[in-house]
Amino acid sequence: MEVHKGLDGVVVSETKISSIVENQLLFAGYNIDDLVAENVQFEEVIYLLWYLKIPAAHELEVFKRDLAAAMPISDTIITCLKIQTRQNLHPMSVLRSTISLLGVFDPQAEATDEQSAYQQSIALQAKMPTIIAAYARLRKGLDPIAPRADLSMAANFLYMLTGAEADPLFVAAMNQALVLHADHDLNASTFTARVCASTLSDIYSCITGAIGSLKGPLHGGANERVFDMLREIDSGDLDVEEYLNQKLDRKEKVMGFGHRVYKTEDPRKKHLKKLAKELTSYTQKEQWYFLSCQVEQYLKEKKGLIPNVDFYSATVYHCLAIDSDLFTLIFAMSRVSGWLGHIYEQKKEDCLIRPRSHYIGPKHLAYRTKNEELRSGGMEG
Repeated sequence: MEVHKGLDGVVVSETKISSIVENQLLFAGYNIDDLVAENVQFEEVIYLLWYLKIPAAHELEVFKRDLAAAMPISDTIITCLKIQTRQNLHPMSVLRSTISLLGVFDPQAEATDEQSAYQQSIALQAKMPTIIAAYARLRKGLDPIAPRADLSMAANFLYMLTGAEADPLFVAAMNQALVLHADHDLNASTFTARVCASTLSDIYSCITGAIGSLKGPLHGGANERVFDMLREIDSGDLDVEEYLNQKLDRKEKVMGFGHRVYKTEDPRKKHLKKLAKELTSYTQKEQWYFLSCQVEQYLKEKKGLIPNVDFYSATVYHCLAIDSDLFTLIFAMSRVSGWLGHIYEQKKEDCLIRPRSHYIGPKHLAYRTKNEELRSGGMEG
């Protein structure tokens, strides 16, 4: 059998949700450049990924109302979050466990009819920002803040973090970041969700698995590592070139660079780079933007490496006053929209994903019982 390590270049499913065509990212046929240029709301993109069409005004109104109604979380979930703040856990592990608990407390978690699936999906999409914001506050000894029905998902998240309505520039930046991260072909976490869905498992299990996949530093966890790197450069004695050369000499990966699919430029990067420039200027944190540009220029000119979606998103989230170990949770808060769309699609396909592996270990070994070994002297001692 021909082996494709990491399934590189292997097409395992058909989709109408998102695609990468000639280095452009499309959501259900719409170029993300156009969606960003039109300042499309994240809620519209969620609807697009689930139903493969831009909602009409009345459809969007009902959809946003359903999301807003599902955003609050129970006291039980808050108590579970409080318990997890006392543990030495990564925030992504907290998110994974809490999303799993939503399924435990949902009496309809195993229901598969269309209405139940919709309610489950709305709950997962709407409660994730509330869970993340509540955890961010609880671990600092602060009380959670309830969401407001009159705010968008982006505005609500920033409000729940601080208790104050966010600057309109911050809300627009948050919304755009959520749009850009919403889906991306058959990435590792989406593939995990689809594999789980192909077994006809419940939606909560599919999303829990996807979160576990996103946590890894070679996937969603990279943006957290990006800002760790920028901090190291900023506070250290080495300049950018010396720091990167030492890192590369040690054969260490530079997080936020390189991509399995894109060979010239990640189409999402230019939007996040623009946001990073605007936000660092507005918040007087320009050093992070200039430092990022230096890293990008050196690695591109000297090593031919290109930044991916994670690189500038780290600076964007930092300017929004989000702790770096929460960056990947923001990724999940957006990408759950794509995961849910793919789960629907996979279940309709009704095909178990079950690849093969190429065995390279020993063959035809003979099993010997203890009595046989004793007779042959193999266990004399």
